Amino acid sequence: MVDNRYATALVIGSVLSLLATVYLSVAVGTQHWYQYSSPSVKREGINATELKGEFINGEFDEKMYSDTMFRLNGTLGLWWRCILVPSQSHWFQEPDPKMETQCVSFTLPQQFNPKYKSPGNHNSEEDLLRTYLWRCQFLLPLVSLALVFLSGLVGVCACLCRSFTPTLVVGVLHFLAGLCSLGSVCCFLAGVDLLHRYSTLPDGVQGSLGWSLYLALISFPLQMMAAALFLWAARSHSKNYTRMTAYRVA
Repeated sequence: MVDNRYATALVIGSVLSLLATVYLSVAVGTQHWYQYSSPSVKREGINATELKGEFINGEFDEKMYSDTMFRLNGTLGLWWRCILVPSQSHWFQEPDPKMETQCVSFTLPQQFNPKYKSPGNHNSEEDLLRTYLWRCQFLLPLVSLALVFLSGLVGVCACLCRSFTPTLVVGVLHFLAGLCSLGSVCCFLAGVDLLHRYSTLPDGVQGSLGWSLYLALISFPLQMMAAALFLWAARSHSKNYTRMTAYRVA
């Protein structure tokens, strides 16, 4: 028999865990972690078309795609890089063209490419800090989601076995998942800051955090609150069960 307080804690913890998983999944799959604002996109003309072609079809090069995002209102995510360019609906150049977003995904081999202290120059020294920050920023969210999925399996097994003990494991797994979510955001922000030290933003270009990053950041306290509820329920139920056992023996 489970006390109503513990059952309520489990239900609330499960809802928080579900919300955190949805937020983090959306954040991982979208490109608005960091965005650049350039006032001159509509005046780029033919140059914007050339930059778009290099960005989409050109060789993968960090400096190339970074400079293009700087100039063309780019957005950067864990798996996507995008630019905002004039649509090619007519053969002539419109004075106020309609803008469209063009995105390119990072392939798995590209995610593991080394970063250099001089972006784009493969002859320069490898920047190990940026290299591992980049790898951690996309691996940690996947680890976080995997831990939540594993905790769900443990919870299902606990229900089938009618045991409250595995709830402690569920709480620990959510705690670790929360740390991974926070670590991903921190790695991303540190990596972007280091990139801007090596690649200076052009005049008039401003960078800002995007809503995808905030979703990932929100998932951290949700996972931590879920972990706290699971751990509290497990510990309190264990103490209560021990007292009842001792009372019956006495």
